[in-house]
Amino acid sequence: MISEDVKAFAADFEERLPGLLPPVDDQAVILDESMRYSLLAGGKRLRPMLMAAAFEAYSGRDWHEDRLAPFYMAALEMIHTYSLVHDDLPAMDDDDMRRGQRTNHIVFGEDMAILAGDALLNGAFELMSSALRTAAGNGHTQEAVRGVFAMDKIALYAGGQGMIAGQVIDVTQRATKLSRIIRMYEDKTGALLAAAIVGGAVLGGAPEEDCDILQKAALNTGLAFQIQDDILDIAGDEVLTGKPVGSDDKSDKLTYVSMVGLEQAETDAARYTAEAIKGLESLSKDLTIVQAIIRGLIGRQA
Repeated sequence: MISEDVKAFAADFEERLPGLLPPVDDQAVILDESMRYSLLAGGKRLRPMLMAAAFEAYSGRDWHEDRLAPFYMAALEMIHTYSLVHDDLPAMDDDDMRRGQRTNHIVFGEDMAILAGDALLNGAFELMSSALRTAAGNGHTQEAVRGVFAMDKIALYAGGQGMIAGQVIDVTQRATKLSRIIRMYEDKTGALLAAAIVGGAVLGGAPEEDCDILQKAALNTGLAFQIQDDILDIAGDEVLTGKPVGSDDKSDKLTYVSMVGLEQAETDAARYTAEAIKGLESLSKDLTIVQAIIRGLIGRQA
């Protein structure tokens, strides 16, 4: 069963991840290299960890032993990685470092980085649908139905009503007031955390009435996470964060911190975290591991 030990989970998940990836055409070896370069570059693996914790809370089963959970966790990390690869492109944030290494487009070129992101996104749904097909074919109908609903949640939160909508607000520079920055952070960051928490819970059999509470907790977590990211961009350690400090200020980018100041941002990050925890505590299931992971976000240094 999962614990709140982020490093132990990341190491465990890292060991399993390469073997879960769908194959690519043998004429596209460079595509596979580009995908794996970014996907297997390490990281906290926060989203699959949250998915595993929510799944176990509702199912009472170990994620390792489930027919669907490992594939959905890998798929979610593929979606997250594709978003990072595209986010780093010159047309987006134009970053040259990610997770302590050169960004994908710097190593493989912009064209291959775009294609690698596309392949990671499509591969994620290939992975989930293949696992669903296997479960249904072996007569595990109830699990397959839960898997369909979970995949629907993941698609919703990752798409034009979720993460991509947040990216649109960002690239069009429409976040010119605090309410728009909050909405951008909820969509851009919180929505994919909702894909993890709600998706994992649905896989585990969560009722629909719990999903709204889980979603709100995830959006508040996303706000706290992104505000902390803004704080680290000003006061963080470049060695720990794995990316340049002060990049937002250099590009004159409006952030939560630039709007309200560092001290108020720290207070608000703590408040949004507390609201997320309160929502989780209102549910009947034991979500203490999810709560512990969320609490860890506010004190992170990378």
